Amino acid sequence: MQKQITEANLRLLIDSLLLKGQRVVGPRQSGAMVLYEPLSSASDLVFNEQPRRSAKEAFFPICEDLLEYRKNGQQIDLEDIEPSRFPETVLIGVRPCDAAAMPVLDSVFSWDYKDQFYLERRSRTIIIGLACTSADDACFCTAVGLSPGDSKGSDLMFSHLVNGGFLVESHTDKGALFLESWKDRFTEPDGSKTLPLAQPEATPFDLKKIKGWLDDHFEDPAWDSIATRCVGCGACAFVCPACHCFDIIDEGTEKSGKRRKFWDACGFSKFTNHASGHNPRDLQPKRYRNRIMHKFKYYDDKFGQNLCTGCGRCIRVCPVGIDIAGILEEIEKK
Repeated sequence: MQKQITEANLRLLIDSLLLKGQRVVGPRQSGAMVLYEPLSSASDLVFNEQPRRSAKEAFFPICEDLLEYRKNGQQIDLEDIEPSRFPETVLIGVRPCDAAAMPVLDSVFSWDYKDQFYLERRSRTIIIGLACTSADDACFCTAVGLSPGDSKGSDLMFSHLVNGGFLVESHTDKGALFLESWKDRFTEPDGSKTLPLAQPEATPFDLKKIKGWLDDHFEDPAWDSIATRCVGCGACAFVCPACHCFDIIDEGTEKSGKRRKFWDACGFSKFTNHASGHNPRDLQPKRYRNRIMHKFKYYDDKFGQNLCTGCGRCIRVCPVGIDIAGILEEIEKK
């Protein structure tokens, strides 16, 4: 189903959603950067910049409470946090590289254990994607099989029209229902052309060849040169739309506290530290090897797809200039 909407009507729609008490999350200016955050009004929404962090935190927050505990005499009282309390949410202006990561995360959080915190947020959220009309030299979605107009993971897809406004396409029943519910804000397409999609300067990788090399080269001196610059800061994992490592920690006093889930990263020196003190990834090259292996081998072995959407965020934030696309090119040539 295709519809059309002007930017003015889109902003009126957002304000209408907010007036109804709906939670609306989208790219907004937050200090010196753009982030996906709850909007307080339609004027908060910005279109012209990729948010610094990905949209995954709408479903997988940086920190979330799992339960509370209180000591009551000799008893310990536990109070679960109910996932059913999560609000209905419209996640709007999502870049295709972010939306494409949602089905990837779905596999992780509904595999051997169904994470109700993640799944409840997902079920209560509609994702409205926005096609990219510009790209910088870090973007490489086209190299990993996606595109600046890819609808993967989006319920609705917005594309900029040449004369302003957006062409709107529904890709799921949830998206079609949203269009029907707010049909007074949308019109039938008038044949207006969409703006050209961005053209990342990236040559498609032979991902099967890369995986083949990874399958056979767990122990290889090349890892020392590939990962020698990594300082283990974890910035790449924290901005990545598909990374999903976390830790669970109890915080509080002996009388009361909370159990919380926090983002973690396999690049941290203590990520695999055992209680015995042994660390199977005791050196940084081993930890960076795991990052590449996880994204382009282990996840593929398990779920049949890679763990990278080519958003380029890790390249932009790396303090020592590590370029994951360049590393994949290097591996592809071996």
